[in-house]
Amino acid sequence: MIIEIENGLRLESINSSFAHQLIKAINNNREHLSPFLPWVPGMQSEKDAAAYISNCESLEAEGKEVSFVIFFNEVLVGRIGLHHLDQANRKAAIGYWLIKEAEGKGIILKSCKALITYGFQKLQLQRIEITASVQNYRSCAIPEKLLFKREGVLRSNLLINDHFQDLAMYSMLKDEWSS
Repeated sequence: MIIEIENGLRLESINSSFAHQLIKAINNNREHLSPFLPWVPGMQSEKDAAAYISNCESLEAEGKEVSFVIFFNEVLVGRIGLHHLDQANRKAAIGYWLIKEAEGKGIILKSCKALITYGFQKLQLQRIEITASVQNYRSCAIPEKLLFKREGVLRSNLLINDHFQDLAMYSMLKDEWSS
């Protein structure tokens, strides 16, 4: 599946053909991604990326996730998806990351808007959550700009680089969303 957002920006369903580009983006941005993403140290090779993609595809086949890579001007610049998809309760969580060189262009904001609209319209979700480290100001700015409600802080919720981080919890309900 491809979601065209605007000229030069699109989301493509993740698949094994993206393993090389994915590990290249991670390797070139390891220092940038490591402070807030616990999986970065374990993602070392194209084989690791292929295994990760295979897991994403399995979760999607089970109806537990919808995973995309983000392309900007034909370059893979990040990842976004609806994770922890719970059809029984019609909710999911958005996760995302972006390479350093692509920051400040509105890519994640626009990608989130497209994915939120997809989640509410196509998947008939009622609730979408975003969590972000309270220290990751750029990531917290995304749900705030999208007018998500900040519900609180999940204390010592994520272990990254041997340190627990607090996560801000944000949510958007279907009837609150105006795309």
